[in-house]
Amino acid sequence: MTRQEIAALLKNQRAFFASGTTRDLSYRGEQLKRLRSMIIDNEAAIYDSLAKDLGKPAFEVYGGEMGIVIREIDFALRNIGYWAKPKKVSTLMAHQPASSFIVPEPYGVVLIISPWNFPVQLTFSPLVGALAAGNSVLLKPSPMTVETSRLIKKMVERAFDPGLVCCVEGGAEIAHELVQEPFDYIFFTGSATTGRIVMTAAAKNLTPVTLELGGKNPCIVDADVDLDVAARRIAWGKFFNAGQSCVAVDYLMAHRKIKDALIERIVQHVKNFYGEDARASPDFGRIVSSAHVDRLAGLLGCGKIVIGGQIDREARYFAPTIIDGIAGNEPVMDDEIFGPILPVIAYDDLSQAITFVRDRPRPLALYFFSRDRALQDRVLRETASGGMCINDTVLQETSEHLPFGGVGASGMGRYHGKESFRTFSYQRSVVRKGFRADSALRFPPYKDKLKWLRKLF
Repeated sequence: MTRQEIAALLKNQRAFFASGTTRDLSYRGEQLKRLRSMIIDNEAAIYDSLAKDLGKPAFEVYGGEMGIVIREIDFALRNIGYWAKPKKVSTLMAHQPASSFIVPEPYGVVLIISPWNFPVQLTFSPLVGALAAGNSVLLKPSPMTVETSRLIKKMVERAFDPGLVCCVEGGAEIAHELVQEPFDYIFFTGSATTGRIVMTAAAKNLTPVTLELGGKNPCIVDADVDLDVAARRIAWGKFFNAGQSCVAVDYLMAHRKIKDALIERIVQHVKNFYGEDARASPDFGRIVSSAHVDRLAGLLGCGKIVIGGQIDREARYFAPTIIDGIAGNEPVMDDEIFGPILPVIAYDDLSQAITFVRDRPRPLALYFFSRDRALQDRVLRETASGGMCINDTVLQETSEHLPFGGVGASGMGRYHGKESFRTFSYQRSVVRKGFRADSALRFPPYKDKLKWLRKLF
């Protein structure tokens, strides 16, 4: 697609938005229902495309993709009337007689750039907020998941007026062209490296952005836990979608007293989940590309492999892998792993673990397992992360009642539920007055008026 073709798409969307069609709440509701029907009607095709692209089992497709979007839609449909309603606020005495209120307004034409790891959820979940807020939207799915991106484009073209929602496929060159355009808002999900590029381009047009990035999400395990429950939840949170999740456990910090026993139980749960050979399991996904398999393979030259390490590059298979004996300065600890490798670090005192986490960029998620409420509160108080889950993993990302997003290097901005509506709206402040007589106080000449002004303010 050329720059001229992109400009033509945006021109059409700007004209559609300017028509005022999207301001009608009933119209917004109809489009959300249309999105819901589109996803449900294409359920089988979505399962098929994600199986081809990521080897994703149907359970993970529904639980991690479709189900989350459908819940977001239903939540928005129940609440959109309240969210969009002007909110009356107090009026200053100096402004009387008047009324003051805040009106949520759509930005206009917004760009949503989505990644490959959860392409359905991370394309359509922000779309819910954008439509609920009354915007026109251009979607740019990832070219890495070829089948699913093609399906998304096909579904969108059938379901929506292109003035309201359209979809553009393509690689980095198309994404580069898109972010140069003067969108009214950009919502990006992906790596921190690309996020910096998007933000730099957006700054040239003074376009506001939401950046949903990632990071090395720590999981700290205290000595006083139910080891079996903790191990099961950690194994699930790490190896769901073959570890290709921005909220996956990236590394494990276990108290030295229970480290070996915890690893032993995680290994057992991995076998319970996927059998002795995860390659044969219908429930364990595949890496998105052979290049990503190679990248992950380059992280194996440190520590002791407790389980896993098997690779089939052609099949894009990388076994669930646990590496013990990590000190914290190895290559596997440099960047977000984004794959089924779990490095394990031992600690002797919680202060040591907290310092380790605080010395690194702020993660998107942090997990802490402990029975001790005081220690839970301490970790919450002394660390920073986009979200946190205590005695479990990943759940904080899946609720429409909780805002989701990063902090610092893991991103900026929030969405899900009401926060999605707020992300794609700006708050317009309005003061309304009639033509009743004005107080002479505010108009020149100001002689002898300052003392009265002080009393009013």
